[in-house]
Parts: sequence; structure tokens; C-alpha cells
Amino acid sequence: MTISKLNTFCKDLFNYSRRLSSETQIGKTPLGAEQPIRIQSMTNTDTNDVKASVEQAIRMIESGAEYVRLTTQGKKEAENLKFIKAELMERGYETPLVADIHFNPEAATIAAQYVDKIRVNPGNFVDKKADLKGSEYSEEMYQEGLKKIRKKFIPLIDICKENKTAIRIGTNHGSLSDRIMSRYGDTPRGMVEATLEFLRICKEERFNDVAISIKSSNTVMMVKTVRLLVSEMNKEELYYPLHLGVTEAGEGEDGRIKSAVGTGALLNDGLGDTIRISLTEDPEIESPVGRKMVDYVLEKEGHYPIASPSYSQINLCDFYKRSTQEVVNIGGRKPVVVIADFSLERHFSSDFPEQIGYKMSAESLEWEKGDLAADFIYTNGFDPSIRDFPKELGLIVDSVCWEDAFQYSDRVHPLFSAEVFLHDDLSSFTSDIHFVSCSYSDLTEEFMNKLQANPKAVLLCQSRHQNAFAEQRAFVFKLIQFNCKTPVVFHRLFNENDLEDLQLKSACDLGALFIDGLGNGICLNNIGNISRVEVNAAAFGILQAARVRTSKTEFISCPGCGRTLFKLQDVVSEVKQKFAHLSHLKIGVMGCIVNGPGEMGDVDYGYVGAGAGRVSLYKSQELVKKNILSEDAIEELIQIIKENGDWKDAK
Repeated sequence: MTISKLNTFCKDLFNYSRRLSSETQIGKTPLGAEQPIRIQSMTNTDTNDVKASVEQAIRMIESGAEYVRLTTQGKKEAENLKFIKAELMERGYETPLVADIHFNPEAATIAAQYVDKIRVNPGNFVDKKADLKGSEYSEEMYQEGLKKIRKKFIPLIDICKENKTAIRIGTNHGSLSDRIMSRYGDTPRGMVEATLEFLRICKEERFNDVAISIKSSNTVMMVKTVRLLVSEMNKEELYYPLHLGVTEAGEGEDGRIKSAVGTGALLNDGLGDTIRISLTEDPEIESPVGRKMVDYVLEKEGHYPIASPSYSQINLCDFYKRSTQEVVNIGGRKPVVVIADFSLERHFSSDFPEQIGYKMSAESLEWEKGDLAADFIYTNGFDPSIRDFPKELGLIVDSVCWEDAFQYSDRVHPLFSAEVFLHDDLSSFTSDIHFVSCSYSDLTEEFMNKLQANPKAVLLCQSRHQNAFAEQRAFVFKLIQFNCKTPVVFHRLFNENDLEDLQLKSACDLGALFIDGLGNGICLNNIGNISRVEVNAAAFGILQAARVRTSKTEFISCPGCGRTLFKLQDVVSEVKQKFAHLSHLKIGVMGCIVNGPGEMGDVDYGYVGAGAGRVSLYKSQELVKKNILSEDAIEELIQIIKENGDWKDAK
């Protein structure tokens, strides 16, 4: 059953099937249609350095990159692609090369003669990039802008036809044109329209070797915009393949989780024909991470069918949050909660609070709640040591243990099975919260009626389905179908020994649910050799990447490319060291000014490369200090933050 005419980006919201796109020929590695989902990456060498670019490209190819992209900011770099391509071919590497073009149609026409695909950005290929000064365009001026695009773009299409070169229309959230911003603002609709302008020309010119991307460092914006684009493309019978990626995702845990939340959400919907995981790390590291994510999603193919809930008016192209009742500190307008699952533990170690984000105060000798402190702990048994638990930590115990546990703490809450909740009398359980562990199959009409009669209920939604993400999505849609306002905590158990695997899989599935606005809490557990600290950090990382709960400084950093004129990874590391305690701020570190200021989006402060040994500093989108010495930049940024009253000393 199709859920609604609203969600035309996806064949079925609850049963995985990959979108069938048209096929685009890119060298000897076609994209889309029934081809595998391709993995790609981008060099960060100077494109004028043939040796360095070739050696890095080989490392990327051997790590799994099926397309290699190189920055091509000018004619000189475009000409040099010929030599890079020739050297790779001579050494036996036929992996398609992609030229990344910004601001320079002339560079694009040169590069198209040598590489297999060129990437052009609608926001800066012809139009003036938005200057945020509120320019106004009359209808005549707006149409004149479209004519300029045709004048520049059609000759490029002709060259690409002649050389059998594909084109990616790559729209970035941070580089929308002045003309588009004047009409649509900084919105998904603006990004979609900017993309469609170029796609319509491709269709008119009968040029079919096209791919599309719409990217943002804001995962929610990215997901909603790509969904909207596909819906609009379907109306116009445009079926070009999609390239997915979260820009400026960062490095380490943050980069992996953020990429998995955004890209994984779309892969789960069956969207995407090629992906790039943009990490502020060596580019050969990116492809193996991307391959893991794609392989995980493809494990859902052919799963046992999930019965679709009835028709709903929810439009997942829009920004949506399910309306729920407030049960103590869960649901309503309360922050999304984190539950640490210790249900598989037989006893607690003395330092278990440290494993879930609490710190012992040297002065009071009591536990203090840190930024990554869980709100509840869930245990199957009962341990009298709960009298020593942190005071702010709620305890969830099986209902059969509740009476014994409750005598030690009024912060103890019972957990009922679906069957007990449905059939037993719960009046003796005086707790303010009644947790109920259940799955999709438990949501009968009788169960719904019992839920609606119990204002204390909070659901712990579990799934062991092959496509657990979709079953948990269906779970909440069915609650909405019955107009049930009970809060939902998503509970998942993984079996991983590799931290990266856990981060990617949990973020891919659970992050998507929070982007959809469906959850009030997360409960993540893992069987395997991964510490409690790391599992807990992954849960908080997912919520931050999905933009539903901020618990640490958010660092937005690009992966670097040939335009970067400083050691980006070193700078990001130093910035994190200096600013990691400012959990209320978003700080961007960008390699250059091409996309830097725009792609920082909604950051509070930004550090952007301005030239060799030079940096410019920003407060939001406002340039505060220009072209200062790089060795002074971090101290200058600290001073700017202090002057604006946003600085806090580290504890």
C-alpha cells in the first residue's frame, strides 16, 4: 500500500526497495539503474602536482573509490587533468576522474575534454553567489538570469556530448545564488529549484549522462531537500541518478555518525546511486567507511514484508515532529532522553556511572551529571547498590523487581512487557512513569486503548526485524493512525566488536527516525567488545547529528581539497582541543573561501582559510577578521568568542 501521495520520493516507506533511476555513463563505470551503489572520494592534493595527485588517487582507488574527484578551480588545474589522467592510465588505473568546478565555466569546458565527469554547482557556475544583503530581483531580472545560465551551460553540454563526458549538477546548501535566495530564501525549495533549472536544460538538450547531488552540513536539511527533489523530479519525469553525501561532516566519531545519519536516512528510503563520506581525514579512509554503510543498508533487500499502517497526512519532505503527551521528563517539549541499557549485566561495577557520563565531584564526593550523562538506566534485575546511584539518574527495572527496588529510591520506574501491560492491573505501581517494552506486532486496537487510558505510559519500541528501521518507523506511524500521544523511546540491540561498525549501523537506522521527528528517546545496547563509554557516546552523537539534542561542541569541518592552503587535519585537532568544552556552540573549520562561509551554515563561529598562511574569522555569516596570520588565528578566535559573551572556562 502506498502510504500517501505526499511521500512520492519513496516507493514504500516501510519495505525497502531501491529507486530505479536512469543510467549515466561515466567512463567505464556506469551509474544508476541496476548498477551497484558506487563509492567515491576526492583528492586533497594540489591538482597542479601531477605526482602527488596520481599517488593519492591510486591509494583511493585501492581502498575502494570507484570515482576520483579533483578540485579544478581554474584553467591551469583543468589542463593538468590531462596529465593526471594519462599517468593513471599508463599505470593501469581506469577509474573515472571527476573535475570539481566552482565559479569558472571556462575551466569546465577544458576539463570536460579530459575527464569522465565534471561537477558544476548551480549556485556559482554562472549566477552571483548570495551576498546575504537582501538583493531583489524583478521577474525580468530573474528570467534574464536563466538566459545567462542557458548561454553558458548549453555550450558545455555540447562539449560533454562530443567527449562523452558526464555532468553532475551538484547543489550545495552554502552556495545558493543571489537570484535563487531572493525568491526562495535559504530553503529546501530554493536548493531544489536551483537544481531543476539545470536539469530542465539537460532534458531539453537530450543530454542524459547526468547525475545530481544536493548537499548540506545540516543533516535534516539535506534529507528533506533530497526527498523533495526526487518528488519534484518524478512530476517532471526526470529520473537521473543521485549522489549522496553530508558536507563538512568532520572527522573521527563525529564525521562517521553525522555522515551515517544523513546519508543513511536516504539510503534507507532506497535513494542514492553513489555516495561519498566526507571526512577531515586522508581521503583513502573515506571509501571503506562508505562501503560499510552501503553494504549494511543492502542487507535489508528482500526482507520479510512489513504491514503498512493506514493512510497518514505526514509529509516527510517537510520538517515534522510528532506531538506527544509529556510524561515527567519524556515527550512533549522535553529534550530527547538517553537510556543506558544494562539489562544484560548481572551486576554493576563501582564505576558504572562514569561509563554513562557522570563524574565524581572531588569536593562533595557525589556524582555530577556531565554533558554526555544518560537520563535513565535500564536493568533487568535489582541491585541494592542503587542507593548510591547519581541523584539525577532514573532507574528502570522489570516490574517483578519494582517493589523491592522502589523502597530504595523514588526514582525507580517499572518496565512492563506488552502482555503484562495489556492484561494486568497496574494500579499498585505508583511510579510517575510506566515503561512498556513492545514491538510493532503488539499494537492491536486493544493495546492502543489501554495506552490512551494510561497517561503514565512510555513505550520502549524494540525491533529485531531485518529492516528494523522501517519496522520502528511503521510502529510510530501506527500510533499516529490511532491518534495515540504516548511517547516513544527507540530501543536497539547490536552485536558488534568494531566501534566504527556500531556507529555506522546505529546512526544509519536510529538517526533517520529522529530526522523524521518520530522519537522521544534512544536506548542503545551492544553485545561485543565495545566499551559502555563508547556506546553511550554513540547514542548522544546520533541525537546531535540528527539535531534533536546538543550535548557537545559541534565542529563542522570540510575534508579539504587542492584549494586548502593549510594542514586542515592539524588545525581541526587544535581547534577541538581549545574549544571542546563550549558545548553550546557550533564552530566551523573550512579550508578555503569557495564554499567555506556558506557551508558553515548555522555555525556560531568560523575559521576559514584565506590564502597561504592566512585565515579569516567569522561570527555566524559575518566576517569579523580578515586575512590574519594563521599562527594567531586560534587566539584571535578565542578573543572574539569572549567579546561576544559566549566563552566559558573549562571545568
